[in-house]
Amino acid sequence: MALIGTDTFRGKEMKNVLEEKKFSFDKIEFFDPDVRGEYSKLIQFRGEPRVILPLDKSSIADSDLVFLAADKKTNQEYGKLASGNKYLAIDLNETFNAEENMPIVVAGVNHDILLKKKPPLIANPHSVTIILAHLFHVLLEQFHLLKAVAFILQPVSAFDESGIEELANQSFAVLSSASVSKRIFKTQIAFNLLSHTEAMDKNGFSPSEKQIISEISRVFDAKAFPLSLSIIQAPVFHTYSIMVYLELKETPDIQMFENLFKKSSYFKMSPPSASCPVSAVLVAGKDKIFIGQIKREESHPNRFWIWTVTDNLTRGSALNAFEILENSHLAISS
Repeated sequence: MALIGTDTFRGKEMKNVLEEKKFSFDKIEFFDPDVRGEYSKLIQFRGEPRVILPLDKSSIADSDLVFLAADKKTNQEYGKLASGNKYLAIDLNETFNAEENMPIVVAGVNHDILLKKKPPLIANPHSVTIILAHLFHVLLEQFHLLKAVAFILQPVSAFDESGIEELANQSFAVLSSASVSKRIFKTQIAFNLLSHTEAMDKNGFSPSEKQIISEISRVFDAKAFPLSLSIIQAPVFHTYSIMVYLELKETPDIQMFENLFKKSSYFKMSPPSASCPVSAVLVAGKDKIFIGQIKREESHPNRFWIWTVTDNLTRGSALNAFEILENSHLAISS
């Protein structure tokens, strides 16, 4: 295996997951496009020092699987080589996600595409796509979905380490009555909520919002999945907190919902309590999709609200890529 972009935000998280998980592989090598000479950069992997190697096309030609976690230009270049070099490439940085023919895989939902088509290049979806796909997958096994609306609180880590640094620096500046510097966000993010952080189309929606809608439709192979959503930028470091509104054809009770989530290995059913509600602080760094409060509207028993919180770096990115690796290994073996 090869990991390109070892020193990036998503590359670091992918390395951590590969360290922790018990997956057998003969060899793994680490590459960064900014490394020019051998032995100029070292990391630790499974308790041993490892060299981050200079990147060139010949160095990964014999790989079976390549994780693409570098900048998008580098990912484009090495992702497109996958077919000719006969390795499987998994893009961690949403480089190819806009390409309609690119497989968008949520492990545990639509990973059967790996067996059917054995594509040379796979796109890891947006974190919100992974979270909502698992949620809808569980529900659609039992119910008919008429309508879904998601209000998404986005963490600053969606903008990688620079987003985290800006929130930290601004928070310190505000608390110390110093001037606030702005580089990533056009206005103050510390102790604030922003309705948008990207350019909007004529209808007011951002590229990220449209990307998630498109990816959900592709994951479920549905031309018009009944989902609307809006992203709000929150002053938190990690985790997506999402309030999902659902209208179903059926009228299940809350206990039926809870039982469905309890049966799935992807979820942690954590009913709300006054002392410990499900929140970003509780969930950061965890592997599960946490389900908190479920509300049923008394006057409309087919309408529900579900509060869910998920770490965007673990379950919302690296763990999905790792499970794609596991399923692709089975596909190759078969």
